[in-house]
Amino acid sequence: MSAVLPLVREQPRRLALLGTGTVGSAFVQRYQVLQSRGVTLPRFSWLANSRTTFRCSAEPVLELEQANRAARTVPALQPWAEAEGLQRGDVVVDATASDEVANWHEQWLARGVHVVTANKLGQGTHWSRAEAIAESGTQGGARYGDSATVGAGLPLLSSLRALVAGGDHIHRVEGVLSGSLAWLFHHYDGQRPFSAWVGDALSAGYTEPDPRVDLSGEDVRRKLLILARASGIALRSEQVQVTSLVPDALARLPLENALAQLSLLDADIQQQWRQSRLEGGCLRFIGGFDHLGAQVGLRIVSQDHPLAGGAQTDNRVAIHSDRYNAQPLLIQGPGAGAEVTAAALLDDVLSITRV
Repeated sequence: MSAVLPLVREQPRRLALLGTGTVGSAFVQRYQVLQSRGVTLPRFSWLANSRTTFRCSAEPVLELEQANRAARTVPALQPWAEAEGLQRGDVVVDATASDEVANWHEQWLARGVHVVTANKLGQGTHWSRAEAIAESGTQGGARYGDSATVGAGLPLLSSLRALVAGGDHIHRVEGVLSGSLAWLFHHYDGQRPFSAWVGDALSAGYTEPDPRVDLSGEDVRRKLLILARASGIALRSEQVQVTSLVPDALARLPLENALAQLSLLDADIQQQWRQSRLEGGCLRFIGGFDHLGAQVGLRIVSQDHPLAGGAQTDNRVAIHSDRYNAQPLLIQGPGAGAEVTAAALLDDVLSITRV
């Protein structure tokens, strides 16, 4: 009778961070806080942005500062991504909003490299890319940590996947899915220009670097695609009807010019706010999907509507299913901000490395 060999689990060797902006910086800070508390973490090997790469010492915050001071003349992400030679068992954290980096997710997973991401462009765009990511993870034996892509770590994806795994059937999901737009419409009172509040949200790190991504509804579109696919619904991008808040004149401008012309938003938003007051309701930017398609846009809802509540950057999501038919399952909590997003990324890193 042959001896049974013990199962040997391959431990992650290195942690690499891509993106050193607000979320990446918060990730490094939280990593060092957890490390100081004695939490076992994979070794922080290197970090990089679109300009440079730094190998990390015992205190990666030092390299983070150097990376953020690097000149903007060095070519971008793809060359170093391959040169650094990520290997099976390593963990790469994508804290960028880069389509180029998202294109690497499939390749890393196929090589057995775990991917933890806040970048919605992996599973939140083309159906073919989302399928390739899922298949590559299975083939490569690597895990894909995506809880930071929707709701900044709220148990949205995990809840939907658990319901589906338990045999439940998801009928419809709708919610306030943009923390930045939630914050904006909780604060906007028709007195101060809407564009001024957008500037505040950008400075606070609640919006994407280009706030038009949030205001256009594209960020919510991506989140709906991720949520729908986690629900077992093969929703495609063209099935999501989006009503943008960004007028065409603002949409056409380069980023720097657009930031200086945000006042183009003000007249239409103020008109819709006045209409909501006349109807005794409030404005909420809502995205929802079912098995027929999806819609994203600004809506007037009654004050007692399930999605009217919340505060600050709260996401508030209603899940309708066989199990939650008469009354939806409501999940609510902070849905934006560098700190909560970084915490969600590290939660996924710990979940992967503790297996």
